[in-house]
Amino acid sequence: MLGLVGAAVIGTVPTATFVFAQDAKPELANKLDPNAKEIDEPVLKAATAVKDEDGKYTDKDGHPTFRVSNDGKKVDWYTYAGYRRYHAECHVCHGPDGMGSTYAPALKDSLKRLSYEEFYGILAGGKQEVNNTANQVMPAFGDNKNVMCYANDLYVYLRARAAGAWGRARPSEKEDKPEAYKKAETECLGG
Repeated sequence: MLGLVGAAVIGTVPTATFVFAQDAKPELANKLDPNAKEIDEPVLKAATAVKDEDGKYTDKDGHPTFRVSNDGKKVDWYTYAGYRRYHAECHVCHGPDGMGSTYAPALKDSLKRLSYEEFYGILAGGKQEVNNTANQVMPAFGDNKNVMCYANDLYVYLRARAAGAWGRARPSEKEDKPEAYKKAETECLGG
């Protein structure tokens, strides 16, 4: 009898349905394409690089920013390093590519409203929001060199994501690692 029940259950398994990106609804197609960019003009304009000092780009306010060149295929070293560090330290909670998760916000959206100083403060000191519907706790990373030595990289990468200057894919082309970056990294890590 057990064998017949098992056969009946197996016989009722529905066939699989596949949806391809090109067949998706237009409003979902961009989310399915890892190379698609969701340009946010005001954020992009505010993040425009106006200065380059040893491969480190800054905006008009002197805050770190990104540079995407070569028809949108090549990023500066800090954006590339930020991508790598984000996926080493942050994606477990905040989701791949800054897209968020069920228990941590989408940082690509948070960087649309957070200033550099606010971002840095939250990264170093943590944040806690407790209310009737949620209990969100961002740990403090102020003592974690694997995070704080790369805070600017994280900010630059997430700023590029927020502006829509960089999509969800890993940067395939990057500028060379600047000597100033190498020196700062060695000093910060204590090497």
